[in-house]
Amino acid sequence: QVQLVESGGGLVQAGDSLRLSCAASGLTFSTYAMGWFRQAAGKEREFVAAISRSGSVIRYAASVKGRFTISRDNAKNTVYLQMNSLKPEDTAVYYCAADLSTVVYTTIPSYDYWGQGTRVTVSS
Repeated sequence: QVQLVESGGGLVQAGDSLRLSCAASGLTFSTYAMGWFRQAAGKEREFVAAISRSGSVIRYAASVKGRFTISRDNAKNTVYLQMNSLKPEDTAVYYCAADLSTVVYTTIPSYDYWGQGTRVTVSS
């Protein structure tokens, strides 16, 4: 059974940093592209960042580019999201997702498996 478990969320102040982790099990992690998405209250889930199987291809949403960094450790079956210079508008539940593809997609339907999410709250 595939499991994606996010961790690292919390309550921080604007300008602070957080590092999210997503531990995967039940799949061959190195064969999956991984993505981070987020959903704020009352809004649709949106793309944040994604990384290819090897880590050689990375894509970011314009709203986080330059502040967030996605990375992965295939030996640990884990994908990370380093979030710096956090803003109140980054407040959301953050989800990681896995896609059995060689292409790095930014769209929700492309992803096969999803975690339960971790909440990030940024106060002003």
